[in-house]
Amino acid sequence: MSARKTSANVSGPSLIGKKTKMKRFISGLVVALGIASAGNAAAQEILITGPLAGAPAVRKERLYRAGRFEIAPTVSFTLLDEYRRTIFTGARLQYNITEWLGIGVWGAFGAASLPTSLTSEIDQSAPRNVFTQTQVNHGPNGAYASFSDQTAKLNWIMAPQLQFIPFRGKLAIFQKIFVDTDAYLHGGVAFVGTQERADCGATGQVSCSDPSSFSLASQMKIAPTFGLGLNFYINNFMSLGLEYRAFPFAWNRSGFDSRGGGSNGDYPDGKINSSDDTFKFNQMISISLGFSLPAKPTISE
Repeated sequence: MSARKTSANVSGPSLIGKKTKMKRFISGLVVALGIASAGNAAAQEILITGPLAGAPAVRKERLYRAGRFEIAPTVSFTLLDEYRRTIFTGARLQYNITEWLGIGVWGAFGAASLPTSLTSEIDQSAPRNVFTQTQVNHGPNGAYASFSDQTAKLNWIMAPQLQFIPFRGKLAIFQKIFVDTDAYLHGGVAFVGTQERADCGATGQVSCSDPSSFSLASQMKIAPTFGLGLNFYINNFMSLGLEYRAFPFAWNRSGFDSRGGGSNGDYPDGKINSSDDTFKFNQMISISLGFSLPAKPTISE
């Protein structure tokens, strides 16, 4: 009797273990079959056949740029100026080779050059006729009406450039008005016309403390130019643009003798020349109104 009970006790757990293993096996098989079927379904979704095979991601898209010539009058304002702020008027001429690449030129003339508050403070507070270095850096009484007459000016800019347009979409205004918009990067070479204090103090040149030495002379600088912008398409042939541009180069904005002397050229030397140029990360912001030709954009398939 005891032997039968022992046999029952031993076989019970063994049977339960077999059932547990069988359940685990069936569960694993079901999971494996599910993964395999999901993979087949994904593969079937990628391999599209029928009338949609090879179809573009977007249909009936307005191609505002591709194959069109653009004329865009601009108004530009310089940023972070020490001595003068300049307002430019100009235009951008551009041919858009594709929807994402354009080539053209931007040019502008300095329509207005306004002294900053720092320029006015220097003119009012700087001592004159005190010692030689002051006479070199700031015209003596009667030489000029103000310090602003010796500060450098930006006269014109001409910049051949490329535009790269990586982003295109719609801008929603209050969820009511939707405007086609693209964002672009631009880069090129800038030819910049400046007026800076003329060279003086060297052999054969007028002394830098002479009142006549505070006149300005025209120069041209060559610099890289780059930035980014947004175009908002008002209709099929007009767009409103907002653009940031940088064109860094070295120039003598104050007309001071600040460098050229000492073992490292870091001290005044009584002369005005290119040694007194200092680097400036020149910047501006522009607003444009663009007109594209032909007047109607191409519509994609």
